[in-house]
Amino acid sequence: MTSANELPAQLGYRWPAEWEPQASVWVSWPRNVESWPGKFEPVPGEFAQLVRAMAQFQRVNINAGRPEVMAQAESLVGNVPNVFLHDIPTNDAWCRDHGPTFLTSDRDLPPALVDWQYNAWGGKYPPFDFDNEVPGKIAKIQGRHVFTPGIILEGGAIDGNGRGTLLTTRSCLLNENRNPHLDQAATEQYLRDYLGVQKILWMTGGEIEGDDTDGHIDQLARFVDARTVVVSVCEDESDENYGPTQQNLAELQAMTDQDDRPLEIVRLPLPRPLFVDDQRLPAGYCNFVFVNGGVVVPQFGDPADARAIAILQELLPHHRVIGSPSLDLVWGLGSFHCLSQQEPLTKLPLPK
Repeated sequence: MTSANELPAQLGYRWPAEWEPQASVWVSWPRNVESWPGKFEPVPGEFAQLVRAMAQFQRVNINAGRPEVMAQAESLVGNVPNVFLHDIPTNDAWCRDHGPTFLTSDRDLPPALVDWQYNAWGGKYPPFDFDNEVPGKIAKIQGRHVFTPGIILEGGAIDGNGRGTLLTTRSCLLNENRNPHLDQAATEQYLRDYLGVQKILWMTGGEIEGDDTDGHIDQLARFVDARTVVVSVCEDESDENYGPTQQNLAELQAMTDQDDRPLEIVRLPLPRPLFVDDQRLPAGYCNFVFVNGGVVVPQFGDPADARAIAILQELLPHHRVIGSPSLDLVWGLGSFHCLSQQEPLTKLPLPK
């Protein structure tokens, strides 16, 4: 069922935090060789390692439409427990951005999702017609209620604490290549109406080098509990990422949550610069993914890999924090969080 007039927040839906219990995580099998130019061959294998890592904790649903894609997915992960393949075609693998935003409710409401419009980060990488259809196809499979705001929004552009606070960047959400007809106030109203949030925290958008999303928040900073935010920080003053990440840190240190309490800010290191030819890669540890009882962190063969895992493990003592390789995947200019979209359990009470 599609809804054009009803607003999720008015009905009692909300957007839960990623560490709340999940029914599954959705991913889209990598198939677009142009996303990993000259280096696609190892990508499906590394993606399969991510799938296996997540499947240790919970169900993993994979969009694997088209016979050749389905065949490869079946050969690499078809026999892995908790993995389920679906005949949903995609243009690319970035399910965080083309997938739906799943909602939950503290009331007796039917399962629902938000089907935003998608234009491949401001029209940068056409075609994206199959990707834009993914939320509707998932809703049809699951019999979900569908809310259609009619505006462009990628999942990697927003991060929330499940209590009413949302973190995002001006450089992305207010970019003219998304919704040129919307100003900040109008954009905020959509976020309140469709995600049930009350407070929107706007970072300027200090992008890390190599990012092609105009400053997705999941490359920069992430909530790990209701008040704690980890932020990617470069400490090398000679590095191009030093200025932008220090700016992000300063902005976050001045922010408060929905109850006007200061946020707890924890620094995550960045790995040493990684390049393919002359292209710097947006490698960072904020692109981790939450699963039930676990966190999977991208690894780049860098000394900071272990530091990032240790920092997150200390912050999340009730989760098992593990690493999985991402040296090949990040050549596509994204990593684990960009590739995944969590599906929460429904009808859960608000966490205490």
